[in-house]
Amino acid sequence: MFGRKGKKGNYAYTVARVKAKKAGLLKEDAYSKMLMMSLPEISRFISESGYQKEITELTGKYDGVDLIEHATYTNMARLFRGILEASQGELRDMIAADLGRWDAWNLKVILRGRSFGLSADGIKEDLVPAGELDMAHLEKLMGCETDEDVLTMFGKMQKTSIPQDVLSRYKAEGNLSVIEDYLDKYFYEKLLLSIDPSSRPKRLYQDFIRNEIDITNLETILKLKKEGISGEDVLQYVIPGGKQIDRKLATQLANAESVSAMANDLAQLDFFEEIKPALDDTNSLRDIVAALTKYHIKQAKTFSHLYPLSVIPVVDYMIHKENEVNNIRIIARGLDSGLDREVIRGLLVV
Repeated sequence: MFGRKGKKGNYAYTVARVKAKKAGLLKEDAYSKMLMMSLPEISRFISESGYQKEITELTGKYDGVDLIEHATYTNMARLFRGILEASQGELRDMIAADLGRWDAWNLKVILRGRSFGLSADGIKEDLVPAGELDMAHLEKLMGCETDEDVLTMFGKMQKTSIPQDVLSRYKAEGNLSVIEDYLDKYFYEKLLLSIDPSSRPKRLYQDFIRNEIDITNLETILKLKKEGISGEDVLQYVIPGGKQIDRKLATQLANAESVSAMANDLAQLDFFEEIKPALDDTNSLRDIVAALTKYHIKQAKTFSHLYPLSVIPVVDYMIHKENEVNNIRIIARGLDSGLDREVIRGLLVV
């Protein structure tokens, strides 16, 4: 279903571009400064730190936290699509597959928006056209008459088709989680199949993605357990292809009575020591997810240094850029909500 073209990519050029961009990312002290600012001051600060075009374009249409959120996502989407359009061959194939997470995100946003009766303009405000599907494609999806038409058109755009059993189940249950679960699994299946593990750098990248699947599955299991869902009901949401969390381990984790009771089973994971301090029943799920995110970012940075002329430095930059955008948005939302600055600081991943 997902073929490889077998062409070499322009690694040196693309990696040089992303290294230059990564050097311009905000440093930790920038977040400390923003915590002491008002929202208009944060808008000016990020405008001087790489977001000027978007702040200028969107000022007048938005203000306050809305301006900051729209400017940061628009900036990120443009940068990611710029990297995609500048890459070639097998490198482009892998980057496109990685950015497919945003195509899946946008489809979820469209379907959720339609379910809540939002207008096309209302839905459009939450879209992040950072994947292969640009805004023109996304507007075509929004213009479809029914959800089934949306899903059919999405399948055509992705040169695939959503299985009939998934469509039938969604139609019968009217539960969007059926589609969202399929999209998550489809994305990782496509991403793994875009990687030809014929060289050490690409095998390392494949392991990196399989580790990401483990992290995603662990987060899913923890979130569902917090909602009172356990056992077999959890396993249907586990994404295949992980490196360490197989079905047996996933079952043990899903059946554990508490987070601390998971510790013995989690101890066999490579990243256990990285998240061990957060695995305490007194800690929130947010603390554990933050620990997993920090581990993932650290791993990307380490791998990018090992193989500087590969897809990994590109992915490393995109992960760091998304984290920067998330941190800015956390600060803006936190200040807008009146949260204590130290509480906001604790939510940041730096």
